[in-house]
Amino acid sequence: MMELRKSLTGRIALTAVATVILLFLALPIVVILVTSFSNNAFASFPPQTWTLNWYKALFADGSKWPAALSLSALIAALSTVFSLIIGVTAATALTRSELPLRSAVYALVLGPLIIPQIVTALGLFLFFEPAAMLGSPIAIALGHTVLASPIAVLILVATLRGIDERLEDAAASMGAGRLTIARKITFPLAAPGMIAAAIFSFITSFDEFYISQFLSSVNTVTLPVQVYNSLTFEIDPSVTAVSALLTAFAILALGLVALVRWIGSGKQGSLLSVENTAGVANPAGETAA
Repeated sequence: MMELRKSLTGRIALTAVATVILLFLALPIVVILVTSFSNNAFASFPPQTWTLNWYKALFADGSKWPAALSLSALIAALSTVFSLIIGVTAATALTRSELPLRSAVYALVLGPLIIPQIVTALGLFLFFEPAAMLGSPIAIALGHTVLASPIAVLILVATLRGIDERLEDAAASMGAGRLTIARKITFPLAAPGMIAAAIFSFITSFDEFYISQFLSSVNTVTLPVQVYNSLTFEIDPSVTAVSALLTAFAILALGLVALVRWIGSGKQGSLLSVENTAGVANPAGETAA
């Protein structure tokens, strides 16, 4: 009885401490969200009066925020495509082939996550500047891919390792080719991981500052760079509204990742049935329609 009480007390204390820590970490986010509705031009907290003026100012005529937002979305979309191509290719090679020095290659792929971002940004600047590509959305997207692709590889490697390879072996034993196995078995099971990798790649690119700052020009200013300029060179309360929207976007994206992984969690179990596996190819080696 005494041990049970100690255990229960310990669980309650641990829950209380964890709750306090989480509330402390979330406090700055709450302050930004509340401040974005303040009527004070100096973004005071707590607000004396409430308004939506700073949200309306984001999309007013002559506002610089829509152009920065659309450019960041375009660059993030391009970077997501590039990262998925690299991620799927590298993860497949690392998990489904006898790649020499696999651990060294994996460490090399994840290297950009260890190197300071400002060092990576400087290297990219020195690489693109002689080619006169500074300010190009393609150059910025390629720069963001350097940071986003390791995250995609990390997620996809874990996803592919979690797929039961007996499903692929069973399909291969019945005559299915590699493309059929990938289309019928591997990619459907890896779809939640691919979507998660795409979302995290998009967020990584959308929020990247250092590479955007080094590779941008006067006419190509991404949203993080615009936020930095507004905080450094002027007093613009619209920054709080932008921060609130970015926070809401991040929460929505993480919720979408959780939803996708929850929906896809039952796919592998359903494909373990003999009927689904046998339907990939017939014994003669002809793929099913």
